[in-house]
Amino acid sequence: MSQILYNIYPILTEIYLLFNINFLLMYGVFFSSSSKYGYPLLITNIGWLVFQLTFFSILLIVHQVPLNFLIWNNLLVSNLFTNNLKILILLAFLILFILTLIYSIHEKINAFEYWILFLLSIVALLMATQSYDLLTIYISIEFQSLIFYILATFKRTSEFSTEAGLKYFILGAFSSALLLFGSALLYSLTGLTNLGDFSKFFIDLNGLEPSFLFGSVISLTFIIIALLFKLSAAPFHIWTPDVYEGSPTSITAFFSFMPKLVILTLLLRLLVFSFQDFIYLWKNIILICSLLSLLIGALGAFSQKKWKRFIAYSSINHIGFFLLAILTVDFDAVSSIIIYIISYIIMVVGLFSIVLNLRYYKYPYTYQIRNLQDIIFLSKVNPVLSLALSLILFSMAGVPPLIGFFSKFFILFSAIQKNILGNSLLAVLISCITCFYYIRLIKLMYFDTSRYWTISLPLTAMSAYLLIFFVYLLSFLFLDLEILSLLATKMSLSFLN
Repeated sequence: MSQILYNIYPILTEIYLLFNINFLLMYGVFFSSSSKYGYPLLITNIGWLVFQLTFFSILLIVHQVPLNFLIWNNLLVSNLFTNNLKILILLAFLILFILTLIYSIHEKINAFEYWILFLLSIVALLMATQSYDLLTIYISIEFQSLIFYILATFKRTSEFSTEAGLKYFILGAFSSALLLFGSALLYSLTGLTNLGDFSKFFIDLNGLEPSFLFGSVISLTFIIIALLFKLSAAPFHIWTPDVYEGSPTSITAFFSFMPKLVILTLLLRLLVFSFQDFIYLWKNIILICSLLSLLIGALGAFSQKKWKRFIAYSSINHIGFFLLAILTVDFDAVSSIIIYIISYIIMVVGLFSIVLNLRYYKYPYTYQIRNLQDIIFLSKVNPVLSLALSLILFSMAGVPPLIGFFSKFFILFSAIQKNILGNSLLAVLISCITCFYYIRLIKLMYFDTSRYWTISLPLTAMSAYLLIFFVYLLSFLFLDLEILSLLATKMSLSFLN
């Protein structure tokens, strides 16, 4: 009995969410098809119920005592790192919820399944953060991928959304096949699937036969490539701009950081914990992908004219910094990635909070902004919002004293300590280059003119809240930075233990 309780306790949040998802699904089906109630639209109603569920889930995790042990026959792991990561995922979704609700009202998204799919993807992400076995890694990644394919094609009246979902499905299925093939090959060679068992099995590579070692290298290469594809790291990034562009904007915001958060965790768990002795193999792969991500992300963003494609290439550039941190393979790497992840989530949510609330006015209608040129005149229409956007762009460029500078500094400092000088120097040069296309957007807001006016919805109150929120979060004075570093240190210790 105690064993069953120990297995249930760490996944109480997931059980709570799954139970309520079933309830919401029945509620939506029964009421939306009811002639007695006039076939009501439940998108706002279920949306606020989802907000309530997410808030209660956060309270449930916060009040849990983090236990450091393996559960479900060693398929899942529970520790302080996974607990804090789950809180981070739910908090990010809670902030994104407000933006998505406003967007769904303006774009007239009236299907209640919209919110249920979001909740299911959150459950998949929470399970993936605790995965400690190749079986659970594959199942949780496929669970979240299937939901992402549906979300990408949710705007059924748009051919761009259909194209995005189709590309995502075909290329995602290809990467899933690579992950499954690599896992199956590794299991056929070793008879193991548990990450803890791999860390013990490959503790000494000198005693292994060359043919066996070659097979293990091939299987590990397939697994790494599949995860890098899911992470949208170059040169496996081809799908990213098209999927970002075709998906509804609120779903693009969800894609921009949620999957990356989980895949980076799995990469760290695989490379730093289980297969650290294969560093001579995967260090070269990560090094090349980091280099290409930095270059392609920076240079690709220069030629973009649309917001979502611009953000896609910007995210590829940030992936280069994530991979650079993994190359250091130590305690500082985990801490630096945690700090960078938190700052990246703040920056991306801040950017999308402004983009989702901007619409350009062309009499007598308003339209969701698509092009970078649509922010012309914003400084004259809404100076507060334009100042908030400028701060976010400066932070993404890495301008001190904003948090984007400190997060990049920690990663570069760790890389230089490990004598990774080439990529570090390139990252500094590319950060200087990226400042130009971020500053170009600020130039559009303050100095260019257009015959169309961009308006913000809502106008003044939301602008003031955005400014106060992002000035505080992006500035991160010394006290905030110390708190963030302390949190990262505690999570890193629990991860490495």
